[in-house]
Amino acid sequence: MNLRKLWTAIALPLLTLLIGWQLGVGYVTQRHSSQQAINPSFQESGSGQVVVGDPEKQVDVSLLWSVWRVLQERYIDPSKLQTRSMVYGAVAGLVESIGDPYTVFMTPKDAKAFSDMMEGNLEGIGAQLEDKNGHVVIVAPLKGSPAEKAGILPSDIIVRVDGKDVTHDKLDDIVARVRGKQGTKVTLGILREKETKILSITITRDAIHVPSVETKTIKSQTGSVAYIALNQFGDSSTEELAKALADVDQKKVKGLVLDLRFNGGGLLEGAVDLVSMFVKEGKVVTVDQRGEKPEEHFVTGRPVAADLPLVVLINSGSASASEITAGALQDLHRAKIVGTQSYGKGTVQQLIDLPGGSTLRMTIARWLTPSGHDLGKKGVTPDIIVDRTIEQARAQKDPQLDAAVAWLTSGKDITGGKPLTSSGTSLDEGMRQE
Repeated sequence: MNLRKLWTAIALPLLTLLIGWQLGVGYVTQRHSSQQAINPSFQESGSGQVVVGDPEKQVDVSLLWSVWRVLQERYIDPSKLQTRSMVYGAVAGLVESIGDPYTVFMTPKDAKAFSDMMEGNLEGIGAQLEDKNGHVVIVAPLKGSPAEKAGILPSDIIVRVDGKDVTHDKLDDIVARVRGKQGTKVTLGILREKETKILSITITRDAIHVPSVETKTIKSQTGSVAYIALNQFGDSSTEELAKALADVDQKKVKGLVLDLRFNGGGLLEGAVDLVSMFVKEGKVVTVDQRGEKPEEHFVTGRPVAADLPLVVLINSGSASASEITAGALQDLHRAKIVGTQSYGKGTVQQLIDLPGGSTLRMTIARWLTPSGHDLGKKGVTPDIIVDRTIEQARAQKDPQLDAAVAWLTSGKDITGGKPLTSSGTSLDEGMRQE
């Protein structure tokens, strides 16, 4: 199989799925060939320790073939013994046994869906999902998505899909049921906090395009502030953001709010380019790989808003490339970070081509902030902690944004130096609890 240029996923932070599959963060490199992918160099000894060796020669896989033969000879319904599905299932089980939620095997269909997602063009309900404590939870509906229009809220738990109980199903199986073609409908059974009954919500699937950048100007009595929301780090996000930033009249605003809330990540290069827009010099991130010299990434030295006062909004849905950006700007003392603790996704994944069009997404490294902080362990801690409840979101109130604007226009921390919380259910609640 020929080598093809590709990025590496620093994947989704929340093991997040967008309308039925995972959003990820990319790290650009060469994609490995199938020959490299299927020739690992480690095996497990009888004592359980990993030793160097060729698994084809040193690992006894007779158990696998014994089970396969028994199924072929005695399973009651031979029509279900589909060779390709069985091979995919065996490989998926092998990868899953590692226990790393970010190292996954993708069938050709899943790999195609993942690729389409990174391009921002999909069909489905338009919601980010994750597996939390054995439940499939809505992280957030995308702006303007069918899920949002139907009334889906953050922290909703999916317990039924089209009448079928899915409380014991795996995330991927539920995802396969939820996603579908434009114009078709799916009915979700939802458990929602403070509701005593399961809510039944029918959603008409649609083509989903995730807008990378949204902009506006916020006017207050103490001055105007530019606002840019970056929803993902996709292929064209950096160009879109640079254009939006160029449209900001830096002389007429007191600063910029960069909103990275619920941004699950994307291309690492996008994060480096983004930090470079605001910083003249300095390190952005260090990629720490096994057996390799740490790879350091620095700003380009061509900032376009090096002196524009900056506040970055984050929450528990901010992950990977979002954390690289926020962590770097915080360590370099370039921005004030406002919101709630970020997710803490600090590993790098690489996509490896396999025979037949399938793909292995494998963790190969971790990344560190300029100060050497491993964000995979904790995430980014805001300088000003401000929560936002579901009730406030429903009422279109945004105390996190209010705090950011207040800081830029008056230099005041409206929290008084204490975490600002309100009564009600937090948008982050249930997502930060492990």
